[in-house]
Amino acid sequence: MKRHVTIFGTSLNPGSRSQVLAREALRQLTSRGVSATLVDLRDLALPESGRGGAGHAPDVQAVRAEAKRASHILFAVAIYNYDVSSAAKNLIELLSDDELTGKTVGFLCAAGGKNSYMSVLSFANSLMLDFRCWVAPRFVYATSGDFHDGKVVGEDVLQRITQLTTEMFAREGE
Repeated sequence: MKRHVTIFGTSLNPGSRSQVLAREALRQLTSRGVSATLVDLRDLALPESGRGGAGHAPDVQAVRAEAKRASHILFAVAIYNYDVSSAAKNLIELLSDDELTGKTVGFLCAAGGKNSYMSVLSFANSLMLDFRCWVAPRFVYATSGDFHDGKVVGEDVLQRITQLTTEMFAREGE
């Protein structure tokens, strides 16, 4: 399978900092010649999972096709109340084994404070155990001080994005 990274920007907030992380990861990947796509959930009309016919909605089909095309997936998530956002969880519920199993996944997290840095672990565990995804052992966690004027300004955060977008290919020996 040809290497392709799909980045799911899962925050629905118009001023989302996790979407800023997603755009930075996309910039870094494409600057290195890696095929990558950003899927911004704010641009889609995804139904709530569990509703009759949700899987047949056009935007769900588009998201599934993009996930299936990916060799690697990055989830850019907002952390709320010590967990990933409900939009991120809904996205996973709309996807299936066909789109996720065996993929390497990584996380770009934006949070209000430093104390919830382990919040992404239940989401990662679900992907690992339910879908047999490979979880990149590094993730990015940024707080409000790491952003200014819609850009990542935290040097350590920029470095961690570079590390994540490089090391997520280690499983393949690339």
